[in-house]
Amino acid sequence: MVTIKKDNIIEDYHGTKVADPYRWLEDPDSEQSLEWSQWMGEQCYTYFSTTTTRNADRKRLEELWNYPKYFVPKVVKGQLYYQKNDGLQNQAILFRKDGDTDTIVIDPNKLSEDGTVAMTNYSFSKDGRYLAYATSTHGSDWQEIHLLDLTNNSKLEDHIQYVKFTSITWAPDNTGFFYSRFPEPGNVEPEDESNFNKVYFHKIGDSQSNDQLIHEQLEDKELMFSTFTSDDDKYLCLYVFLGTATENRFYLRPIDSNDKFTRLLDKADAEYLYVTNKDNTFYFKTDLNTPNGKIIKVDINHPDSSWEEVIREQDDVIDFAISLNDKFIIGLLHDAHHQLKVFNMDGTFSHNIELPTLGSLTDITKSKDTNEIYFGITSFLSPTVVYNYNMDNRELMVFTESELPIDISKFETKQVFYSSKDGTKVPMFLTYLKGIELNGDNPVILYGYGGFNVNMTPSFNPAILRWLEKGGVYAVAVLRGGTEYGEEWHRAGMLENKQNVFDDFISAGEWLIANNYTRKEKLSIMGGSNGGLLVAACMVQRPDLFGAVVCRVPVIDMLRYHKFTIGRYWIPEYGSADNPEQFPYLYAYSPLHNIKEGVVYPPVLIATAESDDRVVPAHAKKFAATLMEKADKDSTIVLRLEAKAGHGLGKPTSKVIDEWVDFYAFLDKELR
Repeated sequence: MVTIKKDNIIEDYHGTKVADPYRWLEDPDSEQSLEWSQWMGEQCYTYFSTTTTRNADRKRLEELWNYPKYFVPKVVKGQLYYQKNDGLQNQAILFRKDGDTDTIVIDPNKLSEDGTVAMTNYSFSKDGRYLAYATSTHGSDWQEIHLLDLTNNSKLEDHIQYVKFTSITWAPDNTGFFYSRFPEPGNVEPEDESNFNKVYFHKIGDSQSNDQLIHEQLEDKELMFSTFTSDDDKYLCLYVFLGTATENRFYLRPIDSNDKFTRLLDKADAEYLYVTNKDNTFYFKTDLNTPNGKIIKVDINHPDSSWEEVIREQDDVIDFAISLNDKFIIGLLHDAHHQLKVFNMDGTFSHNIELPTLGSLTDITKSKDTNEIYFGITSFLSPTVVYNYNMDNRELMVFTESELPIDISKFETKQVFYSSKDGTKVPMFLTYLKGIELNGDNPVILYGYGGFNVNMTPSFNPAILRWLEKGGVYAVAVLRGGTEYGEEWHRAGMLENKQNVFDDFISAGEWLIANNYTRKEKLSIMGGSNGGLLVAACMVQRPDLFGAVVCRVPVIDMLRYHKFTIGRYWIPEYGSADNPEQFPYLYAYSPLHNIKEGVVYPPVLIATAESDDRVVPAHAKKFAATLMEKADKDSTIVLRLEAKAGHGLGKPTSKVIDEWVDFYAFLDKELR
C-alpha cells in the first residue's frame, strides 16, 4: 500500500474554514499522484478479478450490440448522406447514397488502430463539393477540423486546431467556412486557454494562421460564439453564450458585409433560437416570460417596436422548432416524450404528425426541394427508427430500421408519477420483463441526471437489455433541472434549488421500495457527469437507502469545480463558492465535503478517465481518497481510471462494452 499524503491546506470561504487535504491529486502528473493512481488501479484490478460474471456478460453484450445502427440522413444538393454502424464497429461510418449504391465518404475507424479517434461533427459546403469534419482524440473536448473534396474524396491539407464546441458554417459562395476557436496554447495564461473565444473565416487552401478574424469581444473573455447562416443565406448570424446558461444573445450582419455585427438581442434575458426569416422578419423560439416557450417574429430594422407573438405558449413545452416551405414544425414534450405538430406561418395550427411510438426524437433534418423531413425516434425498447415524412401528401414512411438480436416483446415500459419531498409530482419510466413479481426482490438500476436543461426522455441502450434479461428493473427518474416541463422545471433544480434534484431522486428510490419493486439492498443508482454529482450527493445524504452506486465521470468538489478546464461554464447552473451568497448551498451538498467519519457507505464504483478534460479526474480521485479515509472500513470503494478515454465524447464501442462489463460485474457482486 502506498503512503497516502494529506496536505495541511485550509481555505477560508467567507469565514468558513474548509480543509482540502487531497489537493495534490489535482496534479495528475506529480510523482505522488501517479503512484497513488497506479495503486488504485491495482486495487481495481484485484477487485474485478474476484468477480464471476464478466466473461458471460461480455459475450452477451457483444451479441446485443451487434445490430445495425442508423442515424438521421441529410440531403445535400439532391444527394443523401447518412451514418451507420454495422454493429460492433468502434465508430459509425459516413455514407453517400448513389442510387442503389452506398459509398463510404469517411470511415473514422481508420483514423486510429483502436477506434479512439472519433468524428464529432461534419458540415457540407452549400454546393455539396466540400466536407469539413471535426475529430476528437481519446474523448477530448479539443477537436481538429479537416477538409475533403467530395468530387474525388481526396483529403485537403487544410487543418484547423484549438477548437472545441464549434459550429462549422460554410459561406454561400463555397470559398470557406466560419468557425470559432480559442487562443493557441502559450499565447495566454493556462487558465485562459478556454477563454477569449473568437470567430474566424477559413478560406479553402489557406493556412490557419491566415484565417480572417470575424468577431471578438475581448472585454468579456468568457463569452462563446456559434455561427450559422440564415435560411436565405443573406445573413451571418451568431449565438452568443455565457457558459451553459440557457439565456443567450443573438447578433447578425449581412453575409457580404465586413461591418460590425448588429447586436439584435443583447440582454441575455432569455433563450432566443433562430427558426427562419422572411427578408427582414426573423422568427425565434424563445422562453421570454414564457416558461414553455413560444414563437415570435422581429423586424431586424425595428427590433424595439416590432415584436409579435406568432405561436403562443402551449400546454406542453416547445422543445424545438424548424421551418420548411412556409410551415413551422414544432417538437413538443408531453410528460417527457415527443409529439410533432405543424403550424402555418401566421401561427394557425395545420395538423399533427402522428408518431408511431411513445419515445424521443433523436434528430430532424429537412429537404426544401422535396418538402420532406427525416427524423429518428427511439425508446427504451427500440433503437432509432428513421422516418421520412412528406409535407405535401402527409405520408409517413420508415426509411431505415434495425433488426435486434433479441425478442423485445418480452419486455415492457411504463410511466409512473411519484411525489417528491415537497409534494412535486415527478415522472419515472420503468422497464422490465413482462410479468414481473412485485416481491421487493428485483435488482434495480435507478438512473438520473437533473440539470443543464438536459431532458431524460426515452432512449435506447443495448447494455440495458442485458440488465433486463437478468431480471433487473431499469428506472429513469425525470428530475427537476431538465426542461421536460419548461424553464420553471429547470430553474427548480439549479443554483440554490439544487437540493430539489437530490430530493426527487431519493424519493424515486423510496417509491420503488414502497411499491415492492425492490429493497434497499438491491437498489442501485447510476449517473454520469452532473448525474455523477447526483448519485454522489444522494449516496452521502442517504447511505442507508442504496445497495450500490455507479458514479461516472462525476462533478464532486463543488467549491473548486470552476477552477478546472471548462468548469467555469457551469457557474450559471451551479453558482460559485467565490460568491458569498452561493457558497453556503454549494458547501451544504458538495459530496466531497459531506462525507462523514465512520459511516458505512454503500459500495461505490467511481469511474473516470485519464483524458477527461471536461470533468477532470481529480474530482473522482479526491472523492475516492476521502471515502477511503473517512468511511467505515467495511465500505467498498472502487476507482476505475480508464486510459485513452475522456468524458464520453466519441467513445469507441469496444470501450463502451468494457465499461458495462465492469458495471454489471460490480452490481452482480454487490447487490444482495
